[in-house]
Order: sequence, then structure tokens, then C-alpha cells
Amino acid sequence: MKSQLRALIEQGIANLRTQGTLPADLAAPDFVVERPKDRSHGDFATNAAMTLAKPAKSNPRAIAQALIDALPANDDIASVEIAGPGFLNFRLSANAWQRQLRTVHAQGDAYGRNTSGAGRTAGVEYVSANPTGPLHVGHGRAAAIGDCIARVLDANGWHVKREFYYNDAGVQIENLAKSTQARAKGLRPDDAGWPEDGYRGDYIADVARAYLDGASVEVDGATIAGARDADDFDAIRRFAVAYLRREQNLDLAAFGVSFDVYFLESSLYRDAKVEETVRELIAHGHTYEEGGALWLRSTDYGDDKDRVMRKSDGTYTYFVPDVAYHLSKWQRGYQRAITELGADHHGSLMRVKAGLQALDCGIPQDWPEYVLHQMVTVMRGGEEVKLGKRAGGFITLRDLIEETGSDAVRWFLIARKPDSQLLFDIDLARSQSLDNPVYYVQLSHARTFGVLRKMKARGLSFDLDAGLAQPVDLDDVTVRDLLIDLARYPEVVETAGKELEPHQIATYLIELAQAYQSYYNHHQFLVDDADTRNARLALGTAVQRVLANGLALLGVSAPEEMFFAAAEENEVLG
Repeated sequence: MKSQLRALIEQGIANLRTQGTLPADLAAPDFVVERPKDRSHGDFATNAAMTLAKPAKSNPRAIAQALIDALPANDDIASVEIAGPGFLNFRLSANAWQRQLRTVHAQGDAYGRNTSGAGRTAGVEYVSANPTGPLHVGHGRAAAIGDCIARVLDANGWHVKREFYYNDAGVQIENLAKSTQARAKGLRPDDAGWPEDGYRGDYIADVARAYLDGASVEVDGATIAGARDADDFDAIRRFAVAYLRREQNLDLAAFGVSFDVYFLESSLYRDAKVEETVRELIAHGHTYEEGGALWLRSTDYGDDKDRVMRKSDGTYTYFVPDVAYHLSKWQRGYQRAITELGADHHGSLMRVKAGLQALDCGIPQDWPEYVLHQMVTVMRGGEEVKLGKRAGGFITLRDLIEETGSDAVRWFLIARKPDSQLLFDIDLARSQSLDNPVYYVQLSHARTFGVLRKMKARGLSFDLDAGLAQPVDLDDVTVRDLLIDLARYPEVVETAGKELEPHQIATYLIELAQAYQSYYNHHQFLVDDADTRNARLALGTAVQRVLANGLALLGVSAPEEMFFAAAEENEVLG
């Protein structure tokens, strides 16, 4: 609806150019079309006339009237009024809203989707946890954000590849193997001889026990069996990594998160991609040697200082394989690359981008795109939840899912902007009350199904086509609000994709549920008059459809029945 109105305004501006009211060479102004803060002012408002006043050498209200006069005739526009210094307030006709309602039903689960991505490939990397322990709540936030970004991009017509980058090389993996070996030899974290940087969580004992038992672990189509030999360090390392990768995969599966690509850091070294990347950087003249180390001239690309790539002992600093890894994304055809990380990675982003630019291979300056999330604090009973012993110092994602359910965890971890601190209130997430936002939205979805069940029980019927044929009552504020909210869903999806902010979907769903709550509380659905019943159910089922579509983009279920919903139906419907 908004896009159609923008097109109409642009045509009016073109007519003003033709008439000579505006300069013929005037570029299209950057005007906005939005909902007025006060809905009594109309359905939509624009500042177009105010942006045209200066080039037209006229006052905004005069240009506003000229623009109204230049607008093509359109049956969708019921009225246009000038407000304030020159805003135009539009009211749409009942026919326009009726057609919008039909569109929701006709498109069904496709409503809100668009083709702006044009099938181009977007790679979304998220979680990318080291395979050294269970996934914690921070990983859960990364999983929720990354998965929802992927879903939203898919809804915007992108061909999405979901990617998990395993840091399976380096010091952390050695410490994991040392810790597992120590456990296999009967040591505990507080015993003498425990590795100085060893992992202390009880899960290490589980890994060691499975290794000594000769358990088999299947990951990436390969089976890794415990060798039972506490002195075989390489076998312990392979088994421990495979075991924890499997555990992480199981946690993510319970969270409704999956990946198309699992990329191993070790493959960059195995396939000599790190060395190849360094040779390219040297060949393009963006490096120098000093103090026995190899440096990248990252200051040429906006970094605050040059960065060491290869230390004097011949080992690479951690950002170098990251450059090689992101180069592989470019080579694999990712026209858009999004990497979701914790905010603690902020310091490395500039040097990775500098390394990619220094390769001189056509990578755009804004590629890749980074989405950073802040930490999560878990609360229960008004107090921060103590750290988990099994995980060795943090709350696991699995613990949180088992206590509150996957839907609640996903909602609470996605519902705020990633760069904001997040308080996860277990008590609120578990509550079956209207104070719980995910429960509130799910309840709103289930309500329509509850009405339909009660309708059948009463021997009544619902004819959707007949309902859509009924004129909409624009004098009813709750009806108008619902129609406006339904119409803006495609815009919300598009904006969430452009800005990589799936929390906008959650915010919208709450607003839609609130509007439906108001409508629901003021109208009887199961009335004897068939025309009224069909019209109200046509609107209610449209809301249900959009709620389901939005919940799907968040990876949250859309239940058809909820206990509390049935109770409320009895109260409201009588």
C-alpha cells in the first residue's frame, strides 16, 4: 500500500515538472511516506511538498496544494488534506482496504515476501563457536539472530547459505585435548598436574569417559571412535573435537537452527589458503617486514595502526586466517556476506576488512557486513542465575531451552536490537500470561482457531469469499487500525532485511497482536447474522495468517490451540 502511494506521489511530482511548477531538471526529492503518529490525521502522511518548496521557490503549503491538484485520479484515495507546515495526509478508500484484505488471503504464507534479492547469493555466518565446550547463552543469541537474519533475507528474495565456521585449529583445541587427556588419566581440575589453561567444566569428564569407552561419534558423515588409549594425544584431540561438535549440533537442532556449510579453519591450512592469501598481500605491495615480523599496512584502509600478520616465530596472528576465510566466501560467490559475532570481536573487524581490500580483487568496501550482539544476563526471581558447574562457568543454551522452551528462548534472544544489552527473565519466559510477549503473540494466533472451533460446535459456518465481499467499516477505529497494521507487514519484512534487524519483526508482531486484542475485545464473532460473522472472521483469519508468517521468520511456532486462549474465548465470546 505504501509503495503504491509513493508511486502516485512521484507521478504527481512529474506532472508538476511538466506544468512548469517545478524545474524540469529537478531530481526526485527524498521524501517519506509514513503512518501519522496520530491515526486520526489519516492513514498515511508525506513530507513531499516540504522537500519541494525550496526548488519551487514557493511556500510548502502552496506546493502541497499544487501537488494535490497534480495527483492522478485514483479510486484508492478517499481524501487528501494539508496539515501543519505542509504535510499531506491521505485517507484510503474502503475499496482499497478491502482489496488489501483480499491480498492477504490470496497470498497466504507468501504474503510479506518479495523478490528484491533477485536470487542473489547471501552467506550468513553465525554461532561459529569453538568446538571446546557446550554452547552458552551468548551462542544462543548469535544463533537466534543469525538464523532469523537468514530467514528474513530468504523472505526478501535472496538465495541464502547458512554457514558455521569451526575454529578447530590453534591453542584452544590443544587445551581441549590436554584437558580431556588429563581427565582420561584420572586427574581433576584441582589436582596437581592439571593443564594450566585446561577446561574445568564437568563436560570434559563426559568426553574422556566416552573416549575410554570406545564410543563412536558421527559428524560430517565421518565416524570417529574413541581409541581407549589415554596416551594417544592425537586420537584424543580428534575424538574430543568430534564429540563436542556433535553436542553443539544437537543443541542447535533443538533450537531449530541448521546450516548449509560447515567450514573448518584447519582446511585453510591443509589447503594452503592462508599461505596463498599472504603471498597475494605481499605481491600487491601492502605488506612490509620489520623486527622480524610481517606487517599489513592496514592504516591505508582506515585502521588505527598497522597490524602484524606473521610473528617473528613464523606463526600467523589470528586475523590472517579470518582474511583467508572471508576471501573464500567471495570466491564462492557470496554477493552479500553477513557475519554475526559477539561484541568482543569488534577490534578485529577493521583489520579483516583491510586485509580483504589489500587483496585488490574487487571486494566492495562494505563487504562483509557485521552484526554484533551484546551479552545476555539470565535472571530468575529478580537475581542473576549462578554460573553452571557442568559447563565450567556459564549458563548453557541447552539448560535454558530445557527450562523455558525453544520458542521462548528464541523470542527473548531476538526481540531486542543486537547491540543492546539483554536481560533474559526466566520467570517471564515461562509464564503463561499476557505479560509474556511470545505467549501473547502465540495466544493471538491461537484465538482465531479457537473461535473457529467454537463456531463448528455451535453449528455455524464461515464463508471466506462472502466475508471478503463485505464492505469494511472504516468508521470502526479497531478495524482501521488492524487493516493499516496488516498492510505494513511487507514493509516491515523489507526493512528488516535491508537493515539486518529481525527484531523489527518481533516488535511488529506485538503491535499487530495488540491491535487484534482491541478488535477481539470489542466484537462478537459468532453472531447469527452471516454477513457480519463472515466479515469479522475474514479479518480475524487474515490477522492469524500474518501472525503465522511473522512467527515463521523468527523460527517460533504458531500454535492453533492454547489453554489460556480457550479460557479467554469463553470470557469474550460468552
